[in-house]
Amino acid sequence: MKRRRFIESTLLTGSATALLPTALLADAGKKKQEFYELRVYSLKSATQQQLTEQYLAQAAIPALNRLGAKHVGVFTELQPEQQTRLFVVTPFPALEDFTGMDVKLAKDIEYQQAATDYLTAPADAPAYERIQSSLLKAFGFMPNIAVPPNKERIFELRRYESPTEYACKKKIEMFNEGGEIEVFKRTGLTPVFFGETLIGEARPNLTYMITFDNMEAHDRNWQTFGSDAEWKRISSMEEYADKKLISKITRTFLKPTSYSQI
Repeated sequence: MKRRRFIESTLLTGSATALLPTALLADAGKKKQEFYELRVYSLKSATQQQLTEQYLAQAAIPALNRLGAKHVGVFTELQPEQQTRLFVVTPFPALEDFTGMDVKLAKDIEYQQAATDYLTAPADAPAYERIQSSLLKAFGFMPNIAVPPNKERIFELRRYESPTEYACKKKIEMFNEGGEIEVFKRTGLTPVFFGETLIGEARPNLTYMITFDNMEAHDRNWQTFGSDAEWKRISSMEEYADKKLISKITRTFLKPTSYSQI
């Protein structure tokens, strides 16, 4: 019985889909879901940051674009506690584009030449301290990254950890069939991507990025979201109660680098 309930809950539930327009449901199945690599560089000095950013801007991003990975985003922390970390979001059209990336980069002479200083940094002067990498799969109701207008703005990266795989699937359902993504868009929580973490730390979790003109807009729009009647209705449903679905929320405020494509 439990197994049956788990399977049913991860599919389109009748109660949730009945609330969504037919056109929206149809569109959700048209586009192929992207995959994202979320890479976080830990750095200890400005020298490391300069070397890694030079690599990203002059070697990695041009090579990834040649391989079909468009709109690579690179961000620094808005309010770093120490040396800023670098956050890199790379969208891939298909899983094989991600898994085949290293082999293709190894054969890319232009990339290898541009990346020499980064790739061959000595052990006593590395380009970074560590790389933390996660592989995400885009949500069905937002299958592709949404690149915002190219103007000054801030970004908020959020990770929702769940107590169980079942709870994580239910939270994803809440965003998709439950209609939460649409409430985000309507209330100014402009989404860039939503992704389920397939490989990475602190699983099970989902990660998403939203953007705002500034911190004042951030505060105002989150307040609008919190008081929205449709959001109140969705969040009051017993099956979507936060206490059941979310065990920890981590948020990081970011700003794009000058060469970021997001």
